[in-house]
Amino acid sequence: MTDETKKHGIDDEGKTVPEQDAVNDSAPQDEVIEPEAGEGESADPMGPLEILAAEADEWKDKYLRMAAEMDNLRRRTARDVKDAKSYSVSGFARDMLGVSDNLRRALDAIPAETREAGEAGLKALIEGVEMTERSMLSALERHGVKKLAPKGEKFDPNFHQAMFEVPDPNVPNNTVVDVVQDGYVIGERVLRPAMVGVAKGGPKQTEAASVEAGDQE
Repeated sequence: MTDETKKHGIDDEGKTVPEQDAVNDSAPQDEVIEPEAGEGESADPMGPLEILAAEADEWKDKYLRMAAEMDNLRRRTARDVKDAKSYSVSGFARDMLGVSDNLRRALDAIPAETREAGEAGLKALIEGVEMTERSMLSALERHGVKKLAPKGEKFDPNFHQAMFEVPDPNVPNNTVVDVVQDGYVIGERVLRPAMVGVAKGGPKQTEAASVEAGDQE
């Protein structure tokens, strides 16, 4: 077969026709569709700067939250340390108040006549007990223990314990008129409430205060 025959085919009538490759070359090719501008992209694309700005805001928020938590932790720790220093002696102070009460009972049990007519030794003993009581209370006060003075004040269940009522129309109702046992606080906490007697039957504290204010005007 000649080269010409290889390049061309022969039809049924013996005529030569172009090879199929040549026909295929002349055939129209499939049209390539180019994507339109913006097709396949997000509606609101974020550039590199926007992404970095968002990450920076996120880390800033985390930092501020962590700083606030650390500040709260520091304050709680400082408060706990302060409370530990202030109230660590509460149990010991409460026991010492019992000793002070016994000293006061011993002094109150001595009649006034015996004090005056007592011998030098008895007077020295009494003075020594009184000095011991004062020294103990002073030591407790240096550690934050303070004595309550509720007489004449309005009854406060947070600091006072009512033992009895005293009918007295001349005293505003719910007023402390007598102290059976002294009360003490340590810092801002009650170490021992004061045992008191409360007035009953008089005008209320608010009414009495209003009348007193009117009189002053």
